Amino acid sequence: MLSNSYVKELQVVQEALREASQLCRAVQDRVAITKGDRSPVTIADFGSQALVCRALHAAFPEDPIIAEEDSTLLRADEQKELREILGLHLEAIRPGTSLANAMKWIDYGNAENYSDRFWTLDPIDGTKGFLRQGHFAVALALIEEGEVVVSGLACPKLDKEIFLAAKGSGAKKGQHPLRVSEIIPVSHARICQSVESGHSALGDIQRVAEHLGIGTNRIQLDSQAKYAVVACGDAEIYMRLPTGRAYIERIWDHAPGALLLTEAGGRVTDCAGKKLDFSCGKGLENNRGIIATNGKVHDEILEALTTLGIGG
Repeated sequence: MLSNSYVKELQVVQEALREASQLCRAVQDRVAITKGDRSPVTIADFGSQALVCRALHAAFPEDPIIAEEDSTLLRADEQKELREILGLHLEAIRPGTSLANAMKWIDYGNAENYSDRFWTLDPIDGTKGFLRQGHFAVALALIEEGEVVVSGLACPKLDKEIFLAAKGSGAKKGQHPLRVSEIIPVSHARICQSVESGHSALGDIQRVAEHLGIGTNRIQLDSQAKYAVVACGDAEIYMRLPTGRAYIERIWDHAPGALLLTEAGGRVTDCAGKKLDFSCGKGLENNRGIIATNGKVHDEILEALTTLGIGG
């Protein structure tokens, strides 16, 4: 049973993620366009953000939303066909939806700065996986006074159920409670890692694994579905090691998964063992890298990073 303190929030999260998942599955074979930072964005990114932000704004109109996308690119003259396709898919889920409303809903997610209570959303976490017909997640979290207190993950390629968590009250998949595995020693642990080499220093992950005697088999998948895999007990370790000094992780890439795993009995820190700091706006500016485990092997991972000089 999840917390009675956030009953409404959990209900809204579950329904919003259900709608977003429905749209994402319907458009997964559609073409992407390229943003200014050269990263891809799809109809699903815009549609998912529109649906989730609409639901949040309707239920909690005073809550700011820090989300990954905005409607600027979608409004460009050359994206007329994309807008029309988006409108058709939104209409199928929310009859009567106008494009004007869709743009407004997307831009409800344009908050930039930290506040004492706000939501953070990644409408498609793992866009490249989504484009490969692989794993992706719709990832949503509520942050109060710098702490993640509610989270939801929809991982349609992993499970049809929505993953939910509330601070201090546990995590569940559908109606089933989640619990991390009890596997120790660390040499028996299974590592879950990114498919994309640009997201994590895979060579450094291999160095850590060799140092600790961990086998070579890896569970590879995109998005925060990796947090869900560890929370379900199907792996013990997820490391996102820095690829460069200047890189700053984004809160929407970790807040939902971090609470889910923590409430399932796991542990999440940065590479120095510091708690993740969600009080800096969009970025985890006070943290370097991410270490997420079943908790039993966490300290050994941190010690290995220190010994090998990784992540500092």
